[in-house]
Amino acid sequence: MPSGAALLLALLALAAAAAIGPAPANAAVSYDHRAVVINGQRRVLIAGSIHYPRSAPEMWPDLLQKAKDGGLDVVQTYVFWNGHEPVQGQYYFGDRYDLVRFVKLAHQAGLYVHLRIGPYVCAEWNFGGFPVWLKYVPGISFRTDNGPFKAAMQAFVEKVVSMMKAEGLFEWEGGPIILAQVENEYGPMESVMGAGAKPYAAWAAKMAVATGAGVPWVMCKQDDAPDPVINTCNGFYCDSFSPNSNGKPTMWTEAWSGWFTAFGKPVPHRPVEDLAFAVARFIQKGGSFVNYYMYHGGTNFDRTSGGPFIATSYDYDAPIDEYGLLRQPKWGHLRDLHKAIKQAEPALVAGDPTVQSLGNYEKAYVFKSSGGACAAFLSNYKTDAAATVAFNGRRYELPAWSISVLPDCKTAVFNTATVRAPSAPARMSSAAAGLSWRSYSEATNALDDRAFTKDGLVEQLSMTWDKSDYLWYTTYVNIDSNEQFLKLGKWPQLTIYSAGHALQVFVNGQSYGSAYGGYDSPKLTYSGYVKMWQGSNKISILSAAVGLPVSSPPLPLFSQFRVQTTVILISSCCPSSSSLQNQGTHYETWNVGVLGPVTLSGLNEGKRDLSSQKWTYQIGLHGESLGVYSAAGSSSVQWGGAAGNQPLTWHKAYFDVPAGGAPVALDLGSMGKGQAWVNGRHVGRYWSYRAPGGGCGGCGYAGTYGETKCQSGCGDISQRYYHVPRAWLNPSGNLLVLLEEFGGDLSGVTVVTRTA
Repeated sequence: MPSGAALLLALLALAAAAAIGPAPANAAVSYDHRAVVINGQRRVLIAGSIHYPRSAPEMWPDLLQKAKDGGLDVVQTYVFWNGHEPVQGQYYFGDRYDLVRFVKLAHQAGLYVHLRIGPYVCAEWNFGGFPVWLKYVPGISFRTDNGPFKAAMQAFVEKVVSMMKAEGLFEWEGGPIILAQVENEYGPMESVMGAGAKPYAAWAAKMAVATGAGVPWVMCKQDDAPDPVINTCNGFYCDSFSPNSNGKPTMWTEAWSGWFTAFGKPVPHRPVEDLAFAVARFIQKGGSFVNYYMYHGGTNFDRTSGGPFIATSYDYDAPIDEYGLLRQPKWGHLRDLHKAIKQAEPALVAGDPTVQSLGNYEKAYVFKSSGGACAAFLSNYKTDAAATVAFNGRRYELPAWSISVLPDCKTAVFNTATVRAPSAPARMSSAAAGLSWRSYSEATNALDDRAFTKDGLVEQLSMTWDKSDYLWYTTYVNIDSNEQFLKLGKWPQLTIYSAGHALQVFVNGQSYGSAYGGYDSPKLTYSGYVKMWQGSNKISILSAAVGLPVSSPPLPLFSQFRVQTTVILISSCCPSSSSLQNQGTHYETWNVGVLGPVTLSGLNEGKRDLSSQKWTYQIGLHGESLGVYSAAGSSSVQWGGAAGNQPLTWHKAYFDVPAGGAPVALDLGSMGKGQAWVNGRHVGRYWSYRAPGGGCGGCGYAGTYGETKCQSGCGDISQRYYHVPRAWLNPSGNLLVLLEEFGGDLSGVTVVTRTA
């Protein structure tokens, strides 16, 4: 008989093996060619993405109930590795990252859960969801057949699965989780990731199944997903998609309800008529699982927005807006669509449709069951004209670019282009203006004991590990007394080349302006004339990141499939435009910061290259290290009179909570660029970055949608309002702190409420 210690170790080993062991033989969720099967019953499932860290936990019950009321069966979420393991081996599952609480609340609301563990998520989330420490694991290479990467990935996936098991959250345990996802958007990468790509994808699938989650696994946009893993589609339209095996259901894991907003870009919108049309097209072709990405987009609090240059708002033109209010008529029209689909479900799950031609652009997709159930979808693909069609001895009027749903093959209960839900546009109302401000200027000509010196220029992330957006680059230039510019008064020209994303220049403590890149091109060049004197001159460059890349250089985004006379666009899985670094190889190798050259022109010698001389570095700002954005930290510095136009300055004011229960926001449209905190909680980055003019004309619903088709805000600030959850607020004396990088007008800052 083993000793007590040995027996304990054996029992612990058995428990650990059980935690990630095989699924039970009587797993309650399976699938076949037609649908996901839950407890022996085929289901047509309507899902919606709600990402738990993008809203306050106090908002979750209401969001989930609104999803349920909108006709959803399933809530889908990514799992955000960098939020849960910010330091290697140290896990966090509290506050907005309380995944267990979120899943349990979904269960209480009567919703199933699709858990997309990834752990690569894209999602316009900082660094694609990967923790920055992962980049610096020796010998690592992301998302390929690489030992260090696979070990770290497997440890996190097993951690999440084990946690869900321990809480009894999989469906076979009585919980709500019916599906899981491993990896994300990897299929398009295989052709460019080299020899390690296919073995990695196969390993990821095998590793996921071996965790014993006991529910089907999916792989997004992974045409070679091995059995039993299901490959799924993502895009604006997915009715041309088929899985890679006849034994797998046709699933659409991301039906894009809109598009994300980037600083310096217009705000995209997707007409609900077209979104409903896309979903009905998918269902009529035999699709049985549709997930809206996003159903509630929420907010990129803290510094979680990636891209770079992704805005703090992740509203996504979703059915539930960023603040948790219903976006009408989008929410109501989709609810009515879901009701019609559910009425047709007995026929839909019985088998594949038969197709009848009703005209050149019109078709009928008919589903019948052996028990006599019958459902039909009548479609009109014309973009410019309605059609009258005859079906089963009756006549039906079909508006352009629309589908009518007949749950009994007789009565049209819903048409995708006929919107009956009321329109209820949201508006912002001032709740607190004329705030009383105090200011504290960040030192621009002093270094503290955190500074360190290196030869030459260094990449920013390798120094900061993303603990701050900011890195100071400081060097010294000696000017001889015989320099001609001292006599002529024509100052030398400083030129700085940076990998991104923004920078400010100070010479001998005086500001000489800023430069920044953009969403389409994060790299930037600063060039300006700077005053220098005889002797030693100090050049200080503050480099600022605006979110880390979520993936790498773009591949061609769209594949095209011609259906009748309409071009259907089916994208790679991650919501991305062709300009976002969202598809490509090894995005962990992308750089940020001042990589040079840095030159000084107009000297007697001509041009002097400063790149390789000694530079002194300091991570972050002094105010950050003191925590001046918190009540305790703000008392550690001397605040003076308001100085809104000064660059690199902290500002604080107090406000009382607005009356009522309407969502709260900050109107920061009068400010420049920076970050905001309320009661020490990080609202996120703000930036009054204007979109180019033009391109925001009329928007008709008919015709193939793309992210630039229906836009607003051309020539205007991309994001003006910043969500502050009411749960963060006290009845009175709420501390608002702004870190303003460029300078702005404090008198224009107001607290507002949002109503519909």
